[in-house]
Amino acid sequence: MQKLTNKEEQIMHILWKLEKAFVKDVLAEIDNDKPHYNTLSTIIRNLEEKGYVDYNAFGKTHQYYPIISKEDYKKRFMTTAIENYFNSSYKNVVSFFAKEEKISVKELKEIIALIENKK
Repeated sequence: MQKLTNKEEQIMHILWKLEKAFVKDVLAEIDNDKPHYNTLSTIIRNLEEKGYVDYNAFGKTHQYYPIISKEDYKKRFMTTAIENYFNSSYKNVVSFFAKEEKISVKELKEIIALIENKK
């Protein structure tokens, strides 16, 4: 699976939300920094070439839909990030967030309880 650009990822989030959409529908969902219609159409075609979306043709227009689930993308994204930035160590991920004060002791205890309950 090829890596997505930030803009492609933004478009994928919209397609996951809408499930099926024409380019105009995707454009209507973008609040800030709206691309030109043709630019957005090119981005969506790139997503198709990368294997993230497919379409149903209605004459000359296409209705696009994701063929990679958000969950599958999230798993691959997180696995790659953990490999590249945390030396494949989940302990390093958790300690990073603890040091950055992005996770509380209460949340850490909840994580421990989740792990212990799965055994």
